[in-house]
Amino acid sequence: MAAEGHAPNAGEYIQHHLQHMQVNFAGQAVKQTSIVDFSLFNLDSLIYSVLLGVIGCFFLWRAARKATSGVPGRFQAAVEILAEMVENQAKGVIHNAASRKVISPLALTVFVWIFLMNFMDMLPVDLLPAAWTHAYAAMGHDAHHAYMRVVPTADLSTTLGLSTSVLLVCFWYSVKIKGIGGWTHELLAAPFGDKWFLYPINFLMQMIEFAAKTVSHGMRLFGNMFAGELVFMLIALMGGVWAWELNPLSGGFWLGLGHLVAGTVWTLFHILIITLQAFIFMMLTLIYTGQAHDAH
Repeated sequence: MAAEGHAPNAGEYIQHHLQHMQVNFAGQAVKQTSIVDFSLFNLDSLIYSVLLGVIGCFFLWRAARKATSGVPGRFQAAVEILAEMVENQAKGVIHNAASRKVISPLALTVFVWIFLMNFMDMLPVDLLPAAWTHAYAAMGHDAHHAYMRVVPTADLSTTLGLSTSVLLVCFWYSVKIKGIGGWTHELLAAPFGDKWFLYPINFLMQMIEFAAKTVSHGMRLFGNMFAGELVFMLIALMGGVWAWELNPLSGGFWLGLGHLVAGTVWTLFHILIITLQAFIFMMLTLIYTGQAHDAH
């Protein structure tokens, strides 16, 4: 953040808010110095994603536990509508009824979990980071090094972790449905034909397809949520103008007023974005697992 003695400028403010709480596997606070670094992990993303996953599973469990054949309450009705929507989507792409018993609940969990992680972007930008800064300083640490990001899906390691997990599920069903021999033959014989001299090219194309699906699956969610988070930071900076510009005749005053207008409009629009991104990730999960059932 800013050095001791002066307030952060716009660039320092954004840079500080985009820095994760990073620790190595010895529990020591560190900073990532390269694009790919497997010697550390983003502790804030891990904490919030696990916490929100537990909360989502709790509410789904509670809805299932209180399910009744009579007139459902509002909460039960909402969960039933959501579950029915996911099941209908699953029936369209996965024709194996036994597989749907696992994949449909998985897709429902994915939707709820990602929606909750996305919804963290609706909180005021400085709410939780400021609380953490005060707590960090109270523990005797330098408050300028109190980093925290609260939107797990704005972290590429989270979204690629989710998409990689979907890929592993696809591998599992490919082997389960087709057998290890049948899937191996498919990797070698598709898409250009079952000719021995085409096996290397077919296998290479299959690997490229798996990589492209996994990366695009995770990057799509990350890109949208990272951009949304950044826009909220810029809108917050517009509001900060009111800290020193209270004269209606100055341009800074009207920039601060724009903070309210832009914040309201973007918040309402972002509600659609966070829901749509959760739905798209869920649908791609169903489509990819459905493709794992199909023979090529």
